[in-house]
Amino acid sequence: MSKQKTKILRIALLVGTIISLYFVPWLLVKAWILPLPDTVQEQLDEAIGHGFDGMIVYVDQANKSPQFLASGWHNRESKIPAKPKALFKIASISKLYDAVAVTKLVSDGKLSLDKTITDYLPELAGRIENAEKITLRLLIQHRSGIPNFTNAPNFWGAPTETYEESLALILDKPANFKPDEDYEYCNTNYLLINKIMDNALGYGNFQFIKERILTPLHLNNTFASLNDVNIDDVMSGYHVGYSSDLKEDEHGMLATAEDVGIFLRALNDGSLFEKSEKELYDSIYEYEHAGWVPGYQSFAKYYKDINTVVVQFYSTTDPKLYNWNLSEIINNRIKKIIENKN
Repeated sequence: MSKQKTKILRIALLVGTIISLYFVPWLLVKAWILPLPDTVQEQLDEAIGHGFDGMIVYVDQANKSPQFLASGWHNRESKIPAKPKALFKIASISKLYDAVAVTKLVSDGKLSLDKTITDYLPELAGRIENAEKITLRLLIQHRSGIPNFTNAPNFWGAPTETYEESLALILDKPANFKPDEDYEYCNTNYLLINKIMDNALGYGNFQFIKERILTPLHLNNTFASLNDVNIDDVMSGYHVGYSSDLKEDEHGMLATAEDVGIFLRALNDGSLFEKSEKELYDSIYEYEHAGWVPGYQSFAKYYKDINTVVVQFYSTTDPKLYNWNLSEIINNRIKKIIENKN
């Protein structure tokens, strides 16, 4: 390549970089390039400086006492500092508990991964496209092609409150793809899974989750809904552009970071399972998860290379998901700090 062409290429790359940075919020760049703090607590305090109202982190390293960390506000209006053992809306992290419950029900012979929606919910024949072909396995793995009810216009502005209301948002809609031909994360899948479990059990599946998952692990701070907790124990949640505290909005399961961390450790080391259950679970779902509802972002991850479970809760969300990207940067920095300490 000639010197002239090389010079032109360098200028083009520089211009491209400048243009790309123009469209990236500078806060994300700043959070990424700042010197790495010495401690996880310092990183939490730095995150609050980036605009999060509150943050909780639980760190469980093998052969070390767990760390309970918090920064910012438990309640911004009342100026109550963040509490490491506050309850938090864990949102889609609950799918891990659902997948474990299905695994145990299949092992018990009460469910089959190869039966279809119409086998379990015959009333949905003709109302969900391909219902006669979509198996329980495909629902768990997000390979059903069913539209996502939480993608309905203005869903988060006026969320549904019942199974029937949520289901109505996708009935008679065309499939996004044929069963098992693609992957698309979809909350409708787990809406149906919960209904299938309820019907198979003859009672609410959270009772089963409590009996077979929570109680054996002594997880006394994991709950099905806001109805089961003291609201003052719940960390407040805030959404950029909306002034009110969102903690009284019902969005399913709540737990402390410690409870989620203990569950995740047992999930990954296999102590949560009996006999061949772990092999069955391996074939259907994952071993970490994140969650989002307005005001609440949550991450539960096991780092195999350092044998460490980290649970991170952030009490601020925004419409464009900048805070989600920011939290992922912070999560990666926390892992690096833990590695450095090791």
